[in-house]
Amino acid sequence: MRLSKEIKAALFVLIGIFLFLIGFNFLNGTSLFKSESELYAVFEQVEGLQSGTQVTVNGLTVGKVKSINFLPSSTRILVTFSVRNDLKFAKSSIAELYEPGLIGGKAIAIIPAYDLENSLASGDTLPSRVKPGLTDVIGTEIEPLQKKLGELLINADTLISSLNVVLDDQAQQSLNKAMTEVSTTITNLNTVSAALSKILIKQESNINQTFDNLAQASVNLNQISDSLSQANLKGMVTEFETAASSLNSILKSMEQGEGSIGKLLHDDALYNNLEASTKEVELLIKDLKEHPKRYVHFSLFGKKDTPYESEDKN
Repeated sequence: MRLSKEIKAALFVLIGIFLFLIGFNFLNGTSLFKSESELYAVFEQVEGLQSGTQVTVNGLTVGKVKSINFLPSSTRILVTFSVRNDLKFAKSSIAELYEPGLIGGKAIAIIPAYDLENSLASGDTLPSRVKPGLTDVIGTEIEPLQKKLGELLINADTLISSLNVVLDDQAQQSLNKAMTEVSTTITNLNTVSAALSKILIKQESNINQTFDNLAQASVNLNQISDSLSQANLKGMVTEFETAASSLNSILKSMEQGEGSIGKLLHDDALYNNLEASTKEVELLIKDLKEHPKRYVHFSLFGKKDTPYESEDKN
């Protein structure tokens, strides 16, 4: 039996509609061949949530929002949504209203809890909560900042007004003059800095040579230090202490009048005798120079010696 063109066209349209429904439900996370569970959640406000919005679990679409309406005799919002019947969650799972993007409105995510004794069934009402979105967080953070900024602007305006009152024309002129002088000082400092930089550039070789000399001097000092550390300083110090002790003994003996030098220092008689002897020697030398014939005689005929006569007559 041959089908007419009208029947073929009708079958083609029905098949297209059927395929469209299958594709549409697939994109919305539902299936024509699987049963679904109907669940509920109550929120204080659902701004941005719409019917047909996807319901997800860990980012995977498992259902969609079916209806949004008020609870009877209340301003709270009852959200009805469906999920796949093969999901095995506990009744304590949470329906969270969140913001998937800046301009994407709101969506519902199920935070699953696993409790086999309290399994989730169709018609159950899940606990609900609202996750603050990016705009809410920004608004919460900006509000105190805006308040502080307003207070800062008020304080700045008050400070400027006070300065205008305190600073008269003469004070403002002095302040401007001071600022000008500060600017001139900074310019002079920049000039000096540039001059110093030129000097350092010109004297770079000399400066390097100076540092090299200092380094060499440091090496020499280290060598001297090593030589001193290797020398028998302990023996030298011991010998010096022995010599100092001997010298102290000699000085002590001299102070006590022992020895010739000690007697000379402490015995006045010895000093007086030495002084008298020295004086007589001087007189003898003087007389020898003045009367040499008294002491040297050449007698060929046996002439008698003339006796010595002192010039000092008492």
